[in-house]
Amino acid sequence: MEHLELFFKAIFIDNMVFATFLGMCSYLAVSKKVSTAVGLGAAVIFVMAITVPLNWLLDMYILKDGALAWLGPEYAEYDLSFLSFIMFIATIATMVQLVEIIIEKFSPALYNSLGIFLPLIAVNCAILGGSLFMQSREIQTLGLAFNYGISSGIGWFLAILAIAAIREKIRYSNVPAPLRGLGITFIITGLMAIGFMSFGGMLTGGEEEKPAEKTVQVEVKKEATDLANNEKEIKE
Repeated sequence: MEHLELFFKAIFIDNMVFATFLGMCSYLAVSKKVSTAVGLGAAVIFVMAITVPLNWLLDMYILKDGALAWLGPEYAEYDLSFLSFIMFIATIATMVQLVEIIIEKFSPALYNSLGIFLPLIAVNCAILGGSLFMQSREIQTLGLAFNYGISSGIGWFLAILAIAAIREKIRYSNVPAPLRGLGITFIITGLMAIGFMSFGGMLTGGEEEKPAEKTVQVEVKKEATDLANNEKEIKE
């Protein structure tokens, strides 16, 4: 249940584009065609699925305060968390280079269409944001970190795929001249972000009241009843 909750939450509720507006450069620049958006989105999913678990291991066994205790008691007091940004970016850059080599080898057309934005995945704030959110939310296990990496990548993929499909259609629409291009794209992105906010009730709606809350409500009702009875007696 925990894996399923994290999966849907990362895709719909904490979407990298619509909730935190990360990775907007690539989102806006490579979303003119669906085919290009699919290629870049798949690359982002692959990179996040690999880098988030790797960075979880780095954080858990090297970077966190006391993480080096496995080397011996004399290392238990070391805190290397100040190296998080450098280590995370190094891991991401390595994986991006691997993705670039694979795409250039097996799909030269996609490699040429992505252009400069493929190597720029290394500095895509959505990729780094996935690792930093994993660290700040203190994800407990490697499996959950892998789940979070894939689901966050899928969320970014769905966002760029949706805007690419819409942008292909609005080419044939009568868009007012001042709004053509990025103007209408920003408006549509804002509307989709509002739509994705409605998914926030998926994991919060219908929850049972906590016992403590029920007790407080019963006491308040009892006090209100006693007060009403006292007022009635005074009037009589």
